[in-house]
Amino acid sequence: MRLTLQLLISHGRVARRMGLGPESRIHMLRNILTGLVRHERIETTYARADEVRFYAEKLIDYAKKGDTDEKAMKMASFWLTEKDLVPKLFKVLAPRFETQSNGYTRMARIPNRENLDKAKMAVLEYKGNPFPPLYPAKKENELTLINQLLRGYREERARR
Repeated sequence: MRLTLQLLISHGRVARRMGLGPESRIHMLRNILTGLVRHERIETTYARADEVRFYAEKLIDYAKKGDTDEKAMKMASFWLTEKDLVPKLFKVLAPRFETQSNGYTRMARIPNRENLDKAKMAVLEYKGNPFPPLYPAKKENELTLINQLLRGYREERARR
């Protein structure tokens, strides 16, 4: 009973505790987000990837407004620690997601770390990057039972 009550009461915590304090957390998030914009795919712990994902999507939302927007430039200069990535954000990433309204990132679980902490790991990436896909493309197999039944149904229906 105590465990469930503790889970229901948030005690004002709105974000995960990462690093040594709030300032350390922001610096860590900025560095991970900078790496994500530079490489378009990063491997980090699941908690960090889940936390950075929100900021990565918001950064693209602001970048889609264009580099003439003052707030978009402020957000880009704050979140990206390497200033040579600001043009990449506005000229490469923002046009890629111009037609999408959300869902710019993809997160996939990978095996846990093998050292002492055995932390849950994840890969966070922007969609449409030049790397090979994380999940192999599913191939339609004609020999499965469902596909055989569907093919038989279609042939029978075409005969009628």
